[in-house]
Amino acid sequence: MATRAGLNKNSSAVKRIMSEARELREDDSTEYSAGPLEEDIFDWHCTIRGPADTEFEGGLYHCRISLPSEYPFKAPSIMVLTPNGRFELNKKICISFTSYHEELWQPAWGVRTAIIGLQGFFPLKGEAAVGVGAIEYPIAERKRLAALSRSWVCPDCGVPNIELLPDPPVKDTQSTEQPSTSSTNLTAAPIVPEPTPSVQAGPEPPSVNEPPSVTPTLAQDSPPSSPELLSDTPPPPAPVLPTPQAVPTPVRVDTQPNAQNRPPLWLDASIALFSIVIAYMMGKRLLWDFASDDFGPA
Repeated sequence: MATRAGLNKNSSAVKRIMSEARELREDDSTEYSAGPLEEDIFDWHCTIRGPADTEFEGGLYHCRISLPSEYPFKAPSIMVLTPNGRFELNKKICISFTSYHEELWQPAWGVRTAIIGLQGFFPLKGEAAVGVGAIEYPIAERKRLAALSRSWVCPDCGVPNIELLPDPPVKDTQSTEQPSTSSTNLTAAPIVPEPTPSVQAGPEPPSVNEPPSVTPTLAQDSPPSSPELLSDTPPPPAPVLPTPQAVPTPVRVDTQPNAQNRPPLWLDASIALFSIVIAYMMGKRLLWDFASDDFGPA
């Protein structure tokens, strides 16, 4: 692979590529691994894992990403190197974030964006999967190629895909469940039933002359001979305490006349005086009429 002459480490493209290479080297993702070649930092190789719940599940696919000199202001080119049944080999594929669609590329995107986007394009079918470099293989053939892709070796890297992107460790469910069970048994406390409250737990009602009540009791020493007798025998009635009758509270009636309803004294005096004046005037009028009749002209 030819090395680019006059590599300027102060250029924005080189600084950006070195920064992304450092980030991806420190990335511990189990879905992809990527890095530039030693001969040319603009030439990247990556290995991606097949999407889960698809015919590519379990497969490991090696790809080549070529970055332009104007990166990140221009989109990269992507080629798939491992037989997969979805993309042609060693041919630039046409997807939205590659050099076929420069108008859609964003400078904020990077190599990681291209890797994750390529992984999402694997399970597409129908018209969405049509494009330059796309092929359509039967599902059974894709599954067969996915199984073979794990041991595929890149001619430039010289390392099998399974070593470039090892499978994530599988958690041992038995070893993790056993300590939790034992710890539960050690820490579990015995369940003690709570005491049943007695019927006479509350305060006794006031003493009421009531006839003695006879409560049938079950003999605990001699259990019933059969469960049928216990089920057929009705439970003894619980003693019913007489409900104390409510004593009516006497209501105090105020027999005294309401002082506000009595008329004032001055009104009584005025009425009496007015009555006396009327009586006087009527008496005087009667005397005058009587005198006129006796001493008038014959």
